[in-house]
Amino acid sequence: MEFSELLSAMALKVKNQRDAITTEEGTKNAFVMPFISTILGYDVFNPLEVVPEFTADVGIKKGEKIDYAIMRDGEVQILIECKKSTESLKIENASQLYRYFAVTNARIAILTNGVIYEFYTDLDAPNRMDAKPFLVLDLLDIDETLSPELRKLTKDVFDLDSIINAAGELKYVGQIKRTIAAQFRDPEDEWIRFFTARVYEGPITQKVRDQFTPLVTKAAKQFLNEQVNERLKSALGGSNFSTADPALQEDAVTSRAVAQDDLDRDTEIETTLEELEGYQIVKAIACSEVKPQRVVHRDSKSYLAILLDDNNRKPIARLHFNGKSVKYLGLLDSEKNETRHTIDSLDDIYQHAAHIRETVRSYE
Repeated sequence: MEFSELLSAMALKVKNQRDAITTEEGTKNAFVMPFISTILGYDVFNPLEVVPEFTADVGIKKGEKIDYAIMRDGEVQILIECKKSTESLKIENASQLYRYFAVTNARIAILTNGVIYEFYTDLDAPNRMDAKPFLVLDLLDIDETLSPELRKLTKDVFDLDSIINAAGELKYVGQIKRTIAAQFRDPEDEWIRFFTARVYEGPITQKVRDQFTPLVTKAAKQFLNEQVNERLKSALGGSNFSTADPALQEDAVTSRAVAQDDLDRDTEIETTLEELEGYQIVKAIACSEVKPQRVVHRDSKSYLAILLDDNNRKPIARLHFNGKSVKYLGLLDSEKNETRHTIDSLDDIYQHAAHIRETVRSYE
């Protein structure tokens, strides 16, 4: 699998299992160890590579343990501290990371709850872990621009110097992006004042601020919706998406950018956002067996077909969503006989993951 495919598979695992994990030990076993093994490429059962419960006495602190230490050439390179997946990450709760970072050769520290991974180094002061991460990976909302930098920490291409050199830019670009996102969700007074001053002539009193707060919030959301819709229209070959419908706006925002290279067919049949999202789910499931570019879709008036190698003789599934209040997922047996399964939401497709994978394997 390509590195991006591994990340997608890991994200799917977290999404499917997160609600069932309620302890720190469960988080380590279900999420963190597979991340170290699958994503970073280290053998979690080889103590020369990964040391669980790593101990290094610090001053008067004796016997304190860090959850994992990743080793290279006998030296500690990466320290990992874990919290349970239901717990939010707070740097003030990572005191062991601070202490161990100062007394080992590690240049990278990771604080994680198995869903979000915060990567730290010592940009501000040598051998002292920064208070803010230089890279934040959220497996439920992966920023694809971070993938090349994350890959530099993997076993096969470990490039510490390169990632440390890039850490400063990553840190501040990431913080700026998260700040912008926060302003879109809940704008602060300074943000409101900034835009109000550019469109309103006159003193900005409290009454004016109260008037413009919902206007700035509404304008920001509409701008974001329009940008997403433009990308979708481009991906779908110019199909018309009206931003006047609030429900469609919400769908556009939550669906994000749909894989544009998978939508290159110019047909008279309208492929809906819901069909595309369903296709992406089936594709993500099938990626455990084949490369993602081999899983394609063809739309028709009655259903959207998902095929292996763009071959009608290799159907994986069918989505019967066209204008119906009840939606069906069509699955096929070895004789190509279709059985339709009612689905209440797109997440119900994951319940049929085993059948989808078995169908893909049958063609190999």
